[in-house]
Amino acid sequence: MTLPSRLRQLGPALLFLLLLMIVVAACGSGAQSSLAPGATPSPTPVATLPQAAIALQPAKPDNVLNVLAFLFTPIFQVFFITLVVLEKVTGNIAIAIILMTILIKVVLIPVFRRQLVSTKRMQMIGPEVKELQRRYKGDRVKIQQATAALYKERGVSPAGCLPAFGQMLLLIPLYSVFSQGLQNYNPQAMLDVFGVRILDLGCQAAPILDATKQHVLNPCLNPTAFGVNWGVPEVIIGTAGSLFSGLSLLAVISSLVQFVASRMTMPATAPNASDDANVKTQRQMAIFLPFISLIYGSILPAGLFLYWIVSTVFSIVQQYLIIGWGGMFPIFGWTPGFAVGHTPRFPVAGVSAPTTTTRAAGAPARTTERSSLDRSASAAATVRQRGRQGRRGRRR
Repeated sequence: MTLPSRLRQLGPALLFLLLLMIVVAACGSGAQSSLAPGATPSPTPVATLPQAAIALQPAKPDNVLNVLAFLFTPIFQVFFITLVVLEKVTGNIAIAIILMTILIKVVLIPVFRRQLVSTKRMQMIGPEVKELQRRYKGDRVKIQQATAALYKERGVSPAGCLPAFGQMLLLIPLYSVFSQGLQNYNPQAMLDVFGVRILDLGCQAAPILDATKQHVLNPCLNPTAFGVNWGVPEVIIGTAGSLFSGLSLLAVISSLVQFVASRMTMPATAPNASDDANVKTQRQMAIFLPFISLIYGSILPAGLFLYWIVSTVFSIVQQYLIIGWGGMFPIFGWTPGFAVGHTPRFPVAGVSAPTTTTRAAGAPARTTERSSLDRSASAAATVRQRGRQGRRGRRR
């Protein structure tokens, strides 16, 4: 696998880490930036108030670094208002997070479906693309032109990284919703839209701090459900607060469901492709990448992992209905009976070559790469046949 291909595989995970660091930098440059949605709580001196003890306010683009937080503020408010309404209806913040995740995924069904269909169709014509690469080996320009012509002929549009990029961008405001909205003693201002108060939370007038003056004891929303505080990192081994400092059970579950989802998006293993270096590398990446979550499990709030787990499970169901089990099996050489010969409920239509060519009157005939090659081969065969006939005539 080439370096650009590997970067595309690593892109989503690296992008999230990069964007997260950008937001931390943008929101850590002063008092106002600490109020901006997307700010990351950081250790503060005892003489100063923790961020959760400062009323949460919409970000202001008063400097270059705060512009990013300002741009994400409307998205933050949409998610936060939705979460608060669901929490008031259900009375349970964990159930509210699950319902909000499902709503987001339902809205994104068309986008995700187009991405799945495009991925599946590109896998279908993968052997033809490899043939073009073999045929024009060493001529990168010709390979790109022939591949683009093949995509156009078959009606295949590469999905690209835009859907994945969009999903990763959503994690930034969601991170702020869980880490700040659920911990702040007064996030009321985030429920005011164009001067209209969507919901009155009845927050207390002042924060109540613990003995260390580092933690707020009276968050306006109840962040705890099922014994878990969904606004802070939750670890089962070690301590929370920094990379590699602890192991999160939610991060383990998130890694496992991501592993299943990533394997399902890969093409089923063909017997003649078992020794393909690219296939081996892709499958190794599909095993390795999902477990990056274990690295930052001790610094991200539990609510964000709950969102990611539910979101991934929803995606697995979509993938099962559209592309089936994909490359999930065999795993460690084992293929269960239910996966053998499985046909998805809504299979992707094939991308067979067109049998006829239709063109407007007076328009030049469209010549495809395949028809050109067929004519060239036919012409070469005719020349050889005539040559043999000529030699036989001369011998007579």
